[in-house]
Amino acid sequence: MKYILSLCSLLLLISCADNSNTYNLDGTAIGYPDGARVYIYQLDANNQPTPIDTLIIQNGKFSASYPKTETAGMNYIKPDYTNKMIYYFPENSNLKASIYKDSIEASTVKGSPQNDSYSAFQNDLNAIANSRKERSEAIKVARAANDSDAMLQLQQLNRMDVGKEKNVKLNYIEENPNALFSVMLISEMLRKREITADKALAAVNNLSPKISKTPQVSKIKASVTALAKSAVGGDAPKFTAPTPEGEMLSLDDALGKYTIIDFWASWCKPCRLENPNVVAVYEKYHDKGLNIISVSLDRKGQKERWLKAIEDDNMDWYHVSNLQFWQDPIAQQYNVRSIPATFLLDENGKIIDKNLRGQALGNRIGSLLD
Repeated sequence: MKYILSLCSLLLLISCADNSNTYNLDGTAIGYPDGARVYIYQLDANNQPTPIDTLIIQNGKFSASYPKTETAGMNYIKPDYTNKMIYYFPENSNLKASIYKDSIEASTVKGSPQNDSYSAFQNDLNAIANSRKERSEAIKVARAANDSDAMLQLQQLNRMDVGKEKNVKLNYIEENPNALFSVMLISEMLRKREITADKALAAVNNLSPKISKTPQVSKIKASVTALAKSAVGGDAPKFTAPTPEGEMLSLDDALGKYTIIDFWASWCKPCRLENPNVVAVYEKYHDKGLNIISVSLDRKGQKERWLKAIEDDNMDWYHVSNLQFWQDPIAQQYNVRSIPATFLLDENGKIIDKNLRGQALGNRIGSLLD
């Protein structure tokens, strides 16, 4: 009877532990003195870091308990003596953190599926980065010895590492559709042109329903969608806007064999400095099939200033403007955050390049039309 009562008591304790409303974050801090602090941050609904706790290291340890939640989220640890962060996911499981004062990159948080897979992901990327770092020393030696064969081989290995890094990221996204970090990774890869617009949208649409419903993901998903629409390889978003004469002109009306969409404004000094280069490219290649449609982000009430800038800069091509400054709907369609910004389209309206300036613009158009 005593054995049965003890067994029942043990089961009750286990049951109570399982029903706890909190999870533990227990950490080991290697190389940190007593009294050093560990700051815990949480990403809020606007993807901004919000401090939620400050822990004190004692005898190389720190710990805390936090409420469990069914909302997918992402937190990070920032210890003293560095500005670098250690990301982790609150998954309602007890977590173990290991942080190293002399190697924040090697620090980890483990104890749940998302955190374990993220830790493995970081280890894979660190291994590739370390390999490339070691190889850079070998490249210096080969360059000093004028060993061109060795340099070519080492550079080829570096290019292979770029492919490996991309595959590590894609595998993480595919295997972790329930992770907030997957969405952040999709956004980063699209911004760096590591994936096409189509692949980014496919990856976003493959996310689990749980992760898709979070406020953070909704914002990032909207950003990814906007980036994808204006990414190289995608179809240029259609638009229609007023010309200087007050008539409505569509993008389709302005398409040539190749077309530059040029976002600028009369008040934008870098735009005005770039305009002579754009004029030279247009004059050289317009007869061969190059068209330009400039979208001005001038303000309401400044139409005359816009028109004078067109005349002064000899911009003898298509022009439109809604005179809505940064609220211009076309700029928002193309996710334009700074100007000058350019998009190069083929005859079918597909984006084949973007943000070409100076000699790079002339070289690219020349490669297509010369």
